[in-house]
Amino acid sequence: MGILKKRDIKAIEKEFEQLKNPVKLVYFTQEMECQFCEQTRELLEDVVKISDKLSLHVYDFVKDNDKALQYGIDKIPALVIEGTKDHGIRFFGVPSGYEFTSLLSSIIEVSRGESGLSEKTKQLVKQIRTPMHIQVFVTPTCPYCPGAVILAHKLALECDAIRGDMIEAIEFPHLAQKYSVMGVPKVVINDEIEFEGALPEDMYVAQLMGALKG
Repeated sequence: MGILKKRDIKAIEKEFEQLKNPVKLVYFTQEMECQFCEQTRELLEDVVKISDKLSLHVYDFVKDNDKALQYGIDKIPALVIEGTKDHGIRFFGVPSGYEFTSLLSSIIEVSRGESGLSEKTKQLVKQIRTPMHIQVFVTPTCPYCPGAVILAHKLALECDAIRGDMIEAIEFPHLAQKYSVMGVPKVVINDEIEFEGALPEDMYVAQLMGALKG
């Protein structure tokens, strides 16, 4: 039994008219599926049925350890949105609730190969060579979280040195505790720069560049 309702599928079909190139959803689970792994897999199976430009590739986190290492996956459920290459776009935890918007947005942008960022931002991030890791802590009920996740994924799409992770704080309490997540969205860049809230693009990028200088 699918997770998506008929009215949801109709709306997504309209969104997916924007798809241009094939997109692989690379999903990591395990044989004895974790609490949210089954729900995530069922959601992704529903999504890929909506467009023939999408494909789902499922790997076992333990048995396919080589693949997990290749994609830098260290926890599950984990999802990679891959286009012509791996752009560093990651979801850790089920992308449900408001975060379903982030999933659809990332699929469309990867398929189109266009981040939608301003020219000023594109020029700034184009110069980045140092690896940058953006972790965005979210909860499914947070209406401001998708903006922070989508920006992280746009930056990752625009620059090979950037990796953007959505991390569902409730599913990974050890990480939420490690980074003192008291409110969401909380963004952590290279374990150095931290901020809360959905910042506009220019302020978000300023924080990113600050972490680079640090």
